[in-house]
Amino acid sequence: MEKFDAIVVGAGTGGCLAAKTMAEAGLKVCLMERKRREEIGEKICGDALGEHHLKNLGLEKPQSGELEKRIEGIKIYSPDQETIFTVKHEDFVGYLLNRRLFGRWLLKKALDKGTVLLDSTQCLEPIMEKHYVTGVLAKDLKNDEKIELKGKAVVDASGFMGVVRRKLPKEMGIENEVANEDVEACYREIRQLKQETDEMNYCEIYLNQKVTPGGYTWIFYKSGAKVNAGLGVCMRGKFPNPKNQFYRHILTKPLFEGSLLLNGGAWYDPTRRPLDNMVGNGIAIIGDAACLVNPIHGGGIGPSMLSGYLAGKAIIKALENGDVSQKSLWRYNVEYMKNYGTKQAGLDVFRMLLLTCHDEDLNYGMKYKLLTEEDVLKAGLGEEFHLKITETAKRVFRGLKRIRFLNRLRLTVNFMNQVKEHYQNYPETPENFKKWQIKTQALFKEAKSKLLE
Repeated sequence: MEKFDAIVVGAGTGGCLAAKTMAEAGLKVCLMERKRREEIGEKICGDALGEHHLKNLGLEKPQSGELEKRIEGIKIYSPDQETIFTVKHEDFVGYLLNRRLFGRWLLKKALDKGTVLLDSTQCLEPIMEKHYVTGVLAKDLKNDEKIELKGKAVVDASGFMGVVRRKLPKEMGIENEVANEDVEACYREIRQLKQETDEMNYCEIYLNQKVTPGGYTWIFYKSGAKVNAGLGVCMRGKFPNPKNQFYRHILTKPLFEGSLLLNGGAWYDPTRRPLDNMVGNGIAIIGDAACLVNPIHGGGIGPSMLSGYLAGKAIIKALENGDVSQKSLWRYNVEYMKNYGTKQAGLDVFRMLLLTCHDEDLNYGMKYKLLTEEDVLKAGLGEEFHLKITETAKRVFRGLKRIRFLNRLRLTVNFMNQVKEHYQNYPETPENFKKWQIKTQALFKEAKSKLLE
């Protein structure tokens, strides 16, 4: 039985960053991945990454084709497509990735620091000893043999499936399951267009409750006249098949006439606030496994990398002190909530509004600037903002009998600000966590009762 300082389950963006961070500190790290080595880096996603994520993590820009196209911001289209919000800010400047090459780049960074890679290896369940996670039981897919790997700490970076998280004992205080209503079912294709388009430097987001209930359509222009296009729908109640919606409503656009399918596929995105707690004795949960995805635009690469880095640092410190208890690893919770989780939780409230908005409300709200481009920018940045409703807009909405939507918009902003203030007071130690969590659950229960009615 091989023993490691740390075992990372999943060689995605978060897992590779966690492994790199710990290995360069001198730890003996095992990076376990179900895929074959040559397949690592391939994933169905939107392929977009904000430039600030690389800067915040101290990573240089890769130069070998990993970054396919620079983007200058986002264009958000109202359901009738008559109003377009253009959101520009350094936090929305970034790149469309060659996802496979980017994943390989991160993997190389981890391996260059001495990480041991076990590819074609499926994690089956955590090994528990005296209320601590002390390793994982896995299967070598090359020969179908079961193996035990022991580690002083384990990182669950297994993505949406959360293969370790789902099998942790409930007394550890980490959520095992994620509700369907907090998940988006997505379908995406990479298509080769007949020719380049003029609108190359902005990511396009289309809102339409009939096409994408509780979600949106995206069209991201890549280099060489290629497009990453797809949509997500909230898995709430009876939801439509995303692939059917894509073929019925998106591929019929003139843009795609004569285009060729390069590849396509489906996946799931947990679009909610982070897990309230992401650590236990000997375990840290990162990336999609911890629900670290932006609830509005579904971007998960940046938060995943950040969580891998922060969890890695927390484990390094814990091993230096010879203590991998929940209390010792708690710093990861605190640092993530401070860096990104507060914004994510606020946006989860905004998602509730979008879940039940009528297209007519969104059309008028954007047209008459009830919600402005500046509001959208501040919300996206996690900053506090207050609606500035003009008298003209009030009269328009009163005449159209949409005053209820206006009131819900006000309620949303109020709840967002309350939630962010609450998350800024995330407990510094596990002892105060239960009290904080009770208030968290009460806040979101009240928000749901008033916004999802």
